[in-house]
Amino acid sequence: MSISTARRATAARRSRTTRRSRRVAALFLAPFFVLFALFTIVPLCYSLGLSLFSEQSSGLGFGGTEQVFVGLDNFVRAFGDPKFTSGFVNIFLYVLVYIPTMTLVALVVALLLDSAAAKARSFFRLAFYLPNIVPGLIAAIIWLYLYTPGISPLVDAFEAAGGTWDLSSMTAAILSLTNLSVWLHTGYNVILFYAALQAVPRDVLEAAAIDGAGPIRTALAIKARMIVGAITVAVLFTVVGAMQLFAEPLLLSSRATAITSTWTPNMFIYQTAFERHDLGYAAATAVIFAVVIGAMSWAVTKFGTRASA
Repeated sequence: MSISTARRATAARRSRTTRRSRRVAALFLAPFFVLFALFTIVPLCYSLGLSLFSEQSSGLGFGGTEQVFVGLDNFVRAFGDPKFTSGFVNIFLYVLVYIPTMTLVALVVALLLDSAAAKARSFFRLAFYLPNIVPGLIAAIIWLYLYTPGISPLVDAFEAAGGTWDLSSMTAAILSLTNLSVWLHTGYNVILFYAALQAVPRDVLEAAAIDGAGPIRTALAIKARMIVGAITVAVLFTVVGAMQLFAEPLLLSSRATAITSTWTPNMFIYQTAFERHDLGYAAATAVIFAVVIGAMSWAVTKFGTRASA
């Protein structure tokens, strides 16, 4: 057999192996894409189609309603609706406080658990993760009790120390939601960061110790920088979750008068669709909301990629 024939035979085998690998990969990925199409793409397309229509009364108002094609009128109406646009401002203020706080707390706890002086790591990992198994609705009910003056030991202790806790202010409402979310979700990110820290090469840490780097400098300058990818994933998931805030402010609105029934975009969409029954307008705002979440997810991913480079 000549060298050229052997090379062609090797190339043919590699090509068959590549095609086989692609078929296997496609087989395993197919369930995800099918479910993604059914539960994300199809509803989004349906919402986009529904957003082009509006229900209007027929005749002189004595008859029923009919679907009327209005084009982009619902989108124009949404951008000019202060109740809808103010929801993005509220979410932005909440994210501005919540994400740095949660990320910093989770990173510090993970670094402490990863330190050589840490004891009972398994116990503390479980202890920090336990709040994450509590459903968001139940967590909101728990903290609603803890925010209620007269029956809450936390509020009583805070006021005994000379402070005041007035949920009627926007600042207190955002801080209350931030505290609830940090308590609920920090444990998940602690586990994520801790797992990433276990993959940091030990020889790098040993080299840092030989060079005279102390525990704090090693944690901040080496460990934290080497898990930027995990931090980016955590921030990405947190941004998407924070943007979809619904149950927590809805329950807290019974105590926090600063939180209205349209305080977040999700709450506005819910009220528009199921209380005002304006499905076309609700669909338009939902499409806008989905585009904003997608853009923010892309921005976080882009920033994380540059930071880890």
